[in-house]
Amino acid sequence: MDILVCGGAGYIGAHMVKMLAGLGHRVTIFDNLTTGHRDAVRWGELVKGDLLDPAALDALFKGRCFEAVMHFSAKSLVAESVADPALYYANNVTGTLNLLAAMRAHGVEKFIFSSSAAIFGNPVQEFIDEGHPKRPINPYGATKLMVEEILGHYQQAYGMRSVSLRYFNAAGADPVGEIGESHQPETHLIPNVLRSLLVEGESLKVFGNKYPTTDGTCVRDYIHVEDLCRAHLLALEFLADNLGVYGVNLGNGVGFSILDVIRAAEVVSGRNISYTLAPPRSGDPATLVADCTLARKQLGWEPRYTDINEIIATAWAWHQSSGFD
Repeated sequence: MDILVCGGAGYIGAHMVKMLAGLGHRVTIFDNLTTGHRDAVRWGELVKGDLLDPAALDALFKGRCFEAVMHFSAKSLVAESVADPALYYANNVTGTLNLLAAMRAHGVEKFIFSSSAAIFGNPVQEFIDEGHPKRPINPYGATKLMVEEILGHYQQAYGMRSVSLRYFNAAGADPVGEIGESHQPETHLIPNVLRSLLVEGESLKVFGNKYPTTDGTCVRDYIHVEDLCRAHLLALEFLADNLGVYGVNLGNGVGFSILDVIRAAEVVSGRNISYTLAPPRSGDPATLVADCTLARKQLGWEPRYTDINEIIATAWAWHQSSGFD
């Protein structure tokens, strides 16, 4: 297939591009490189451009014949979204509307959307399934939910078929170490744990230890980036045979606390990890764990990386060889 990957120079997008190319698909990457990395684009053609530029999108589609679009381009920092919601609504909603307009204008009907567990807000049950109330508590989550709602309307009005994949906590790196996770600033737990081991003077903070969990620290569901990418492939296959609009949760279905992650990183690295306690962050739920029953039934998807040590080991190998920017 001829596939457009928006945001293909970013963390998850770059892994997706590599997987698609390895399976023989023709891949075009559209990325403005504000948070993505040019050196992560080693497979497919890179077209530098911005979703907020309709003319650039029109030129991109005019010169090619895409059969499907995967959309990873989004601002994704919760605190930043609270401080500057206009930036998030422009990038995540207006940018997506521009992309969907280009797809409609050029007859592309299949769309895989990178959504988020942030659409659910504070959990009201232990395991979050697709029927969980959708009450985002920050602008980032609100923009993701808004796009999902738009896709429902586009399916009804225009026949566009789509799957929105709601990630829990993406983690890990390419198993052979060619690409990995590098954000500026880095807000994800596992890279920050490893950063505290590899970057001199870098300290690790644990935000809160009085949550109603087994050890008092927040519990999260970590899903390996390779498992996320396989779900995108299965979603694309699913859309080939199914009309409609779908939303699917993606996680391991198992929660690990912050201290669990730190202990696992100590086992993987063979080093002791020191940390300091900090006050809990506003809006951090105690536990966020996915119920992935629907992903298994609808897409035939099953996570392969279920051991937190194994997930961290892929990240540790990559960060040791590549370092931190």
